[in-house]
Amino acid sequence: MNLLKGMGIFSIILGIIFIVCPILAASFVSFLVGLSLLFFGITTMISGIGYKSESAGYAISRIIIGLIALIFGILFIFYIDALSFLVTFELFIIGIIMIFVGISGIFSRINNISLATSILTTLLGIVAIILGFFTGSNPVVVAIIIGIVLVIEGISLLISD
Repeated sequence: MNLLKGMGIFSIILGIIFIVCPILAASFVSFLVGLSLLFFGITTMISGIGYKSESAGYAISRIIIGLIALIFGILFIFYIDALSFLVTFELFIIGIIMIFVGISGIFSRINNISLATSILTTLLGIVAIILGFFTGSNPVVVAIIIGIVLVIEGISLLISD
C-alpha cells in the first residue's frame, strides 16, 4: 500500500469519528489547538525576554505576541466554543474573498477566466458565508463539517493514482 492510500484510509476513519462523535472530536481539536498556542506563546515570550536591550522593540513585540498566543491557548483549552468562533471567522473571510474574486472575474475578462468559473466562485463564497453562520452557533457543526471534508479527502486520495 502506498502512502497516499494509507493517508486516504486514515482520513476516512478520522472523518467518520468526527461525524459520529462530533462533541468529542471538537473538544479534542480545540484542546490540541489550545495546547499548541500555549506552547507557542510560552516559547515566544521566553525568546522575547532573552533579547538584548538594543533590540528592545523586537523583544517587546515577541512578548506581546507570546502573551496573546498564551491567552488564546488557554481560551481554546477551556472553552470549546472558541473553535467555533475561529472557524466562523475563517469561513466569513474566505466567503468574502471568494465573492469578491468571483464578481471581479465576472466583470473582467483578464487571464481568460471563464464566466462559469467566476459564477461558481461567487456561489461557493456565498455557501462559505452560510456555513459560517451555522458554525458560529454550534461547535458540533464544525466537527461534522470537518468530518465530511476528511471523508471526501480520504476518498479522493484512495481513488487517485
